[in-house]
Amino acid sequence: MKKIFLALLALVALGAPGCKKFSEFQTDPNKSTTATPDLLLNTVEQSAFQSTSLNVALAIRQMAVTESASNYQYYGWTRGDFSNYNNLRQVIKMEQSAATINKPEYLPLSKFFRAWYFLQLTQNFGDIPYSQALQGEQNQTTPVYDKQESIYLAILDDLKAANGLITSGTPSVQGDIIYGGNMQQWKKAINTLSLRVLMSLSIKANNTTYNFKQRFADIVNNPAQYPIFGSNADNAQLKFYDLDNDRYPYYNDNSIQTAYYMEETFVDMLKQLKDPRLFSFAQKAPNHSSAADNDFTAYGGIKGSDPVDVNAKRQVSGEISRINPRFYSNPTNEPSIAMGYGELQFILAEAAARGWISGSANSYYQNGIQASMSFYGIDQAGINSYLAQAAVQLSGADNIQKIITQKYIASFMNSGWQPFFENRRTSFPTFDVSGDGVLNNKRVPKRFLYPQTELQLNQQNVNDAIKRQFPGGDDINATTWIIQP
Repeated sequence: MKKIFLALLALVALGAPGCKKFSEFQTDPNKSTTATPDLLLNTVEQSAFQSTSLNVALAIRQMAVTESASNYQYYGWTRGDFSNYNNLRQVIKMEQSAATINKPEYLPLSKFFRAWYFLQLTQNFGDIPYSQALQGEQNQTTPVYDKQESIYLAILDDLKAANGLITSGTPSVQGDIIYGGNMQQWKKAINTLSLRVLMSLSIKANNTTYNFKQRFADIVNNPAQYPIFGSNADNAQLKFYDLDNDRYPYYNDNSIQTAYYMEETFVDMLKQLKDPRLFSFAQKAPNHSSAADNDFTAYGGIKGSDPVDVNAKRQVSGEISRINPRFYSNPTNEPSIAMGYGELQFILAEAAARGWISGSANSYYQNGIQASMSFYGIDQAGINSYLAQAAVQLSGADNIQKIITQKYIASFMNSGWQPFFENRRTSFPTFDVSGDGVLNNKRVPKRFLYPQTELQLNQQNVNDAIKRQFPGGDDINATTWIIQP
């Protein structure tokens, strides 16, 4: 009996370590069960800085599609979406996670990305949920809509605060795929974004209540406190790698190879300016396949405003150019620039031309062209030859038009919706609506309609916002505060 009792004790002893709940076996002890700020930062950056979009290329008349009638191309815009609020939730989680483990160095990045995503949202729609947004955990599921004016001011304040949070002693962050954790680089990006935001408010420049011109000059005139991009090496851009989920977004994409073509007005612009970037953007038309690669006459396009059947016939004729094969055959191709040194130089050129800052508008302008052409692989001799042309040089009366046109050319397959916002603000360049395919009474829209989900789940607040802004209702042609004189 004693032997049996001892044997039972031994079995109990052996079994004791295994007396766990079943759920405990589902957790890998070697892996974190909570999202750390470095992992969240990586995710946020990939989403924010992937700024390459064929839909944008259609909307801004750089590309055209022949297989179907795209609403982006023909301006039959409908309801947008609030998906960027999901990205903002990731930013909030990153901030909370960093606070939990006492990593305050992530806070300025949180402010940057809050500004980044809220800016995109308000640019697309007008008034949006801001002060009560992202409070679902506090049972705030029907947030009020803040005025676009107050959102812009809050964005600028957030960016100024983010700049102040980064000092020479701020430690590097982990998980940073853009700048490798270098916080001084992020300081430049923060202030460069501030200048982009301030220039987007140029229509409000003479309103002394806001004093946007002075805020712009304060940044430019104090580089020690407000450093900004100094070369292409500072670009806020997403690089691609020949790895699963890290390749160029249109690598091996069948549609871009077979149905997307260069847009005629864009190609003609480049041909008239003898712009060698055309050879980096496009391939020769089939009818001119034996011509030299640098023969401008070998390239053509279709009008984005023409109906699908008209463009399809021109496609069959062999007279139009597809995009350069590198955009679908090279898994790494080129980085996706979300905000770059070239754009900054054009912003400074416009500011100088408008009298916001001192300095030579022409020097900034040429720096911007140089940066863009270098990015697209144009050699220095070609750049010098291009800049020497009278049609390219600033001449006075049309300086703003030329600056914005060059910024537009430099945005090919990068910069997200920024070139559309620039056109909405300045009317440059002209987006062709002459063809019979254009919807919306042959007008270029100004905004997207509010999402259907808001009309269903937050009806009172979205309707209040619509009535406050748009007497004619929720309309893609309605004018938001930012572009009202």
